[in-house]
Amino acid sequence: MKMFKYLFTLLFAFSVVGCSDLEEEAKSQLDPDERTLDLETVETTISGAYGQLDARALHSRGLGLTLLLRSDMVDIGNPGTAAERIEHDQFTVSASNPLILNPSNPERSFWPRFYQVIRGANEALRELEVLEDQDAGVKEEIAARARFIRGWSYYHLVRLFGDVPFLDETTSTADASIAARTPVDAIYDSIIADFEYAKQWLPDSRNNRALPGKAAPSAFLASLYLTRGEYQMAYNEATDIINKAGMYNLALDPDYRNIFHAENTDFSLEPIWVIDFVGTNINDESRDYLAAFTGFFGQATYYPSGGWSVMVPALAVYENWDDGDYRKSVNFDAEAIDNNGNVVTYQNFSSLDGRNANRPHISKYTAMAGDLPQENTSGRDSHSNYQLMRYAEVLLIAAEAAAELGLTSEADQYINMIRERARNGDGSGAPSASPANISGATVADVLEERRLELAFEHKRWYDIVRRQMGDEVFGPGGFETELLGTQNFDPSRDYLLPIPPLEITNNPNLTQNPGY
Repeated sequence: MKMFKYLFTLLFAFSVVGCSDLEEEAKSQLDPDERTLDLETVETTISGAYGQLDARALHSRGLGLTLLLRSDMVDIGNPGTAAERIEHDQFTVSASNPLILNPSNPERSFWPRFYQVIRGANEALRELEVLEDQDAGVKEEIAARARFIRGWSYYHLVRLFGDVPFLDETTSTADASIAARTPVDAIYDSIIADFEYAKQWLPDSRNNRALPGKAAPSAFLASLYLTRGEYQMAYNEATDIINKAGMYNLALDPDYRNIFHAENTDFSLEPIWVIDFVGTNINDESRDYLAAFTGFFGQATYYPSGGWSVMVPALAVYENWDDGDYRKSVNFDAEAIDNNGNVVTYQNFSSLDGRNANRPHISKYTAMAGDLPQENTSGRDSHSNYQLMRYAEVLLIAAEAAAELGLTSEADQYINMIRERARNGDGSGAPSASPANISGATVADVLEERRLELAFEHKRWYDIVRRQMGDEVFGPGGFETELLGTQNFDPSRDYLLPIPPLEITNNPNLTQNPGY
């Protein structure tokens, strides 16, 4: 069968053919079994798939904007920002929203980017099939990397869109262009198989956590089971990681701030899997755009000029966070230094620039660049690491599953490990009294701890979806009501995003999600 024929470079090769992002273009005129392949070629292919991760279409910008703005933790700061962003914040998303798919610039949209990652993984797997014999475990380890990132991509797609076309290494070019929507449960079965394979063949740990070790697929399996409400499986998977923390070289970092510091995080044992930005601008890729989107204009706190005040927490998010909790100071900028060296409090941020919201801003992305020199004025060329999975989340997955299973004391234990770290701050002084240890933790308690511990790390929207909390968190008592008003959240529509209309036009077997 004629399969995907696209060799990724180590950077961001991207092509779209015939206006359909599921069509495949032959970059080589030969199938893998018709050309000479070596290990270097396959490594280039799989590296190209991983190279897509810091594309502006994914966490750095398109997907990152979408996940943060759709949560109840982040609101629009500058109401003059692009409509495609406001649509996600206000749940007025048009089916043709450019962050999902922009036909004019598909490389800047996350629907086609996910399929580019999947395509690279599938091509690597096809190449491995015909690669001559290697030392024991070499081909399996590469296949494990390919299957892990493919599973990770589909895990995003099914949570964002529901049923989506499922393409694997056996899918022909012709079949890909007319692929129907595969049921979510069938896709989950394939994701589980990919993660299980990766867990078997990946190494126990890696020094460079931009590459997955065994803990990465195991942690995402635990997350997947939690999403599906399979709490015993989630508990088993998460506690297995906890029990093997020494083998996997994992631990809570003593200082919560280190996890988000561009230099210190490289020495931390907490990250399980990260996107490692390298401070290089290649065709507007590999840039830390969330630093710009969450920063504020006219300040020199971290670098000249500052950011764009687009994604800003609602004031209630800040005010409802205990002042004694060290994590609050790590997550928020409540003061700025202007270009004259003066300190300005958040109530007067608009005095720096009229486009700034007078609210504390998110510091995880603006401050996380550390002391590295900046090559631009908004932090985009930073060396930040985005935490895709870290050990604290594994503890919280175990805590939530334990609470569901009635293992309350265990839920308490895992939450209190995280709270103890928060009380210790940076370790330079006496511990804080807050947050106090918990006793008798409920599921609601765990979800609240996730909201705080994992704030602004692209997790909250998925928690809202899997727990069906939209009516509650976006209602009159929610956080985000002060700027653009109460959200237009519709539970019959807004837990899923629209399938791009262009894909439906080009593929007669695709259908739209309800309400779009």
